[in-house]
Amino acid sequence: MDHYNFILPYSVRVADVNYGGHVANSAVLNFFHDARIAYLAHLGPYSELDIGQNCGIILPEAQVFYRQEMFLGDLLEIGVKVSALRNSALVMEYRIEREQIVVAEGVTQLVAFDYNERRPRRLPPEFRAAIMQYEKL
Repeated sequence: MDHYNFILPYSVRVADVNYGGHVANSAVLNFFHDARIAYLAHLGPYSELDIGQNCGIILPEAQVFYRQEMFLGDLLEIGVKVSALRNSALVMEYRIEREQIVVAEGVTQLVAFDYNERRPRRLPPEFRAAIMQYEKL
């Protein structure tokens, strides 16, 4: 998977499939969520609730682009990368492939959020530096 440093293998489960016999659209957002959590853990001691300095992240916007159906038992690769860093936000891109064919793509906007103060804030410098080093931004 070109241009993605982080790839999460995933096998489609029964819970991911809808009444149409293919992966539900809501499941693809869950795939992104699982991959994002794994990316953060791989990047450092980070999670969605803790990216340092009493700060987490929230997701105010997501886009999903479906390219092909996915089915029970499909072996997928979910690529994740940070494509943009801003003062208080970052953009993550996702690509899901099955046998090197793109089946879905997506983008999420993530905002640094102080869960104690219940307000947005700047990205912690250490977190920003870890992303810049990993992604070579």
